[in-house]
Formats: sequence, structure tokens, C-alpha cells
Amino acid sequence: MAKTIENNLSEGSVLGKLVLFALPFLASNMVQSFYNVADMLIVGNFCGIESLSGVNIGGQVTFILTNTVIGLAMGATVLIGQYTGSGNRMALKRVTATIITLLTIIALVLTVVMLALKGPVLRLIRTPPESYAESDSYLTVTLVGIIFIFGYNALSAILRGMGNSKQPFYFVLAACITNVALDIIFVGGFGWAAFGAALATVISQALSVFLCIGYMVKNDFHFDFKLSSFKIYGDQFRLIFKIGLPTCIQNSVTSVSFMFLTAIINIVGGVSASAAVGAVGKFNSFAFMPTLAVSASVSAMSAQNFGARRPDRAARACFIGTIFSVCITYVFFIFVEIFPASVVRLFGDDPQMIRDGVVYLRVFAFDFLIIPFVFCINGFLMGGGHTIFTLITGMLSAVLLRVPVCWFFGITLGWGLAGVGLGAPVASLGVLVIIVAYLFTGKWKHNVIQHEPPPAPEPCAGTAG
Repeated sequence: MAKTIENNLSEGSVLGKLVLFALPFLASNMVQSFYNVADMLIVGNFCGIESLSGVNIGGQVTFILTNTVIGLAMGATVLIGQYTGSGNRMALKRVTATIITLLTIIALVLTVVMLALKGPVLRLIRTPPESYAESDSYLTVTLVGIIFIFGYNALSAILRGMGNSKQPFYFVLAACITNVALDIIFVGGFGWAAFGAALATVISQALSVFLCIGYMVKNDFHFDFKLSSFKIYGDQFRLIFKIGLPTCIQNSVTSVSFMFLTAIINIVGGVSASAAVGAVGKFNSFAFMPTLAVSASVSAMSAQNFGARRPDRAARACFIGTIFSVCITYVFFIFVEIFPASVVRLFGDDPQMIRDGVVYLRVFAFDFLIIPFVFCINGFLMGGGHTIFTLITGMLSAVLLRVPVCWFFGITLGWGLAGVGLGAPVASLGVLVIIVAYLFTGKWKHNVIQHEPPPAPEPCAGTAG
């Protein structure tokens, strides 16, 4: 395999490797965020509210389906990182073939099933009659092209597991530029509305997949993408589910928790409060991006170093990554405490929404002081395969602690939006206490993923035994 694809994260400067891996990943997240809203921005400017609603509803259904594979892709990333760190080429080849084949099969099955059920699904989520046709059009096109969406997630997960975060950034950047250009042509020029936006998304995703495949083939990647190479190996299949399924469950639980929180916010504040919390949420998604990128980098470095039997180096990556994240998020904390109204005003000028947003943001912002520790340590533990523990802490943070605390402070004590905002830092603090206690047990030193070391080369003929 050509070395240009791989980046050995188990050697060299921990800080240098961490930063060089995190920066392209951060850039990818920012481009991906813009990519995700491009359809709605352009449709909103060129078409009516029915088309905008159709893109939003159809996109939500597609997002839920895509979210189901992110956990499996994360499982593959951890395994590939460990095999890369240990130098186990045979296992690396088997897990790569397995994840590519598995996600291809899932994509094809979901396409057939969802095309048959898209009508009932749209009715189940109470799609407004005015936007039903546009929702159906957008969803139909994205379902036909979902194999490309899954394909990009699989291939980028493989590259990140090998320590390569630059190429996924280049591919998603090319897809984003293509998507925006085609949106303007299909939606603004041809007037194809939701259908045009969906077609632009599918074409741009297909481009990113083919660019990724071309890069891998050009660099003598061990998977040649021929039909005979698509195989599922039972041992790697079980490991992918063992490591990835908890993340899938965590994603689902988090989605459910947002529905509960939305209900609580609607009870305590109504429309202006809902708009204010939504605005703060959009700001937070960008504010947390650096920490998410560092956390993913810590996970990739930890996976390779656990695979190379260097848990001390994995722990050092976690320590440095946490300090790096603290420096960034604490700046955000200071900024929002001083200028909360300026942040909320970016998303609208309604006076009541701004007042509600300031109340909520000033309290919620204390989560910025805790999240760097939670995210980075969880990324470190995921690298060692401790995904059951990270699932537990994720469920505690999203549902078992946060929702009751928000209800108690916001409704029972009557603190309103301030009480709801306080739920996030309180839940994160409770989870952090549990995580620190787990670290003190020393169980993190145990690599959950047990795999055989790479086979030793056979002795040359004529050598004495």
C-alpha cells in the first residue's frame, strides 16, 4: 500500500500530529455545515415557502438515515486506526472490505425499502399538504442517491482511521462547491425547486465518492473496488458492530432528547423562546466545532497508539487535545458572557427573541467550561474501544441527566429559560465526574479490541532455525 494514504500517528510529536490532523478535520466540518444549509439557502431565495419546507422535511428524513451509518463508520475508523498502528495489514484489508461491502448493502436495502415507504413516512411526520409534493420529490431523489452519501462516509472513515484527514477535506470541499454551483443552475436557472436541490446534492456526493476512489486506486490502495473484492468477514463484522453500534444508539438517543427539550422550551417560553434557543443552538454548533475536531483527532491518535501498544502516548494525546480545546472554548465563553445579545442578534432582530436568547445563552455558556474535558476524554476512550462506556455517558448527558434537570429547574422551580439552559452544564458536570472516576480505575489502559499481532515474516531459506 502506498504510504501517501497513511499517516502514522504513533510516532513523532504528539502536539504536531494532533494539530495537523485536527485542522483539516475542522475545515471539513465547517464546509460540511455550509454544505448542509446550501440547499435551503438557495431554495429559500429562489422558490416559495412550500419548496423550502419540502427540502427541510425531505432532508430531515435523509439525515436520520445517514445518522444510522455514522456509528458503524466510527467503529471502522477505530479498528482501522488500531490495525494501522499495529501494522496488521491483513486485518486492515479485511475490515476495509467489510465496511465498504456492509454499507453498500445497507444503502441498497434502505433505498428499496424507503422508496416503498416514503409516502407513509411523510404522512407519519405530518408533512403539510402544501409542501407534500416537494417533500416527496426531494426525498425520492436523495433516496436514489443515498449510496453515494453512505459511500462518502465509509471512505472518509477509512482514510481518517489511517491518520489521513486532508483528503476527506479536499473531497468534501469539491462536493460543496459543486453543490452550490448546481443549486444555482438547477434551482435558480431551471426552476426545478426541491427536485433540483436534491439532484445537486446527489451529483456532488457522487463526485466526492469518485474522487475518493480515484485517489485510493492511484495510490495502490489494498481494496481495488472490483466486484470480487466486496466481501464481509465475520470477525471484522462483529467487531465493527461491537465498536460502532453503541455510537448508533447514542445518536438515536440524542435525537430523542432534543424532542423532549423542545417540548420543555415550548412550555416555558413559547414561540420566541423556541426561536431564541434555535438561534443559540446554531451558534453553539459552530462554537463546538473545534472541540469536536480535536476530539475526533484524539480518537484517531488513540486508536493507532493503542494498536501500537502505546497507551501512554494515547493518554498524552488526550491531555494535549484537552488543553488545546480548553483554550478555544474558554475564549467563546468569555465572548458570549460579554456580548450575548450580539450573538443572538445574528439570527434575528425580534426584541423578545433577543431577550430570551440572552437569558438562555448566558447560563448555557457554562457548558463551554466542561465540554472540552468530556469530548476529548470520550474520544480517547473510544480509541481504546471503550464505546459501551461512552454510550452510557452519552445517554446520561443527553437524556437521563439533562432532560430531568431541565424539567426540574425550568418548570418545577419555575426558573424558565435560565433553568433549561442550566440543564446542559449540570448534566455535563455529572458526566465528567463519572468519566474521571472511570479513569482512576485504570480500566482505560485495557484495549477492548483484542487482535492478533501481524504475522512475522518467514525466515529466508537456508537460515538456521
